[in-house]
Amino acid sequence: MLKNLLLIGTGGFIGSIARYLVSQLNLTVTFHSIPVGTLTVNVAGSFIIGFLTGIAEKSMILTPEWRLFLMVGLCGGFTTFSAFANENLMLIHNGQALSVMLYTGLSIFPGFLAVYLGYVTTNLL
Repeated sequence: MLKNLLLIGTGGFIGSIARYLVSQLNLTVTFHSIPVGTLTVNVAGSFIIGFLTGIAEKSMILTPEWRLFLMVGLCGGFTTFSAFANENLMLIHNGQALSVMLYTGLSIFPGFLAVYLGYVTTNLL
């Protein structure tokens, strides 16, 4: 268990630093007021976790330890959006299209509502 936690923590450390560095694009690159660094992190992280999932399904090259380090740790530290996208991919693979729509809707809309309510709550303090 401790070994797994260290693998995830080390991967998360590296992924978080990479996220910070890529997110610095928000300070220098402008495209219609879109946070380009965050968009880059989310899309790149989704590609990376999809690529790793494909490799893990097709061969034994990624041991369970490497999957923890790369997918949970590195990708998780880089972006949690990649995990969300990968979970939807797994639902699609299992033929659960309704679950994909439900999970996506319940993640995005309540997520926006929660961030808004959290923000509004600070005005009450």
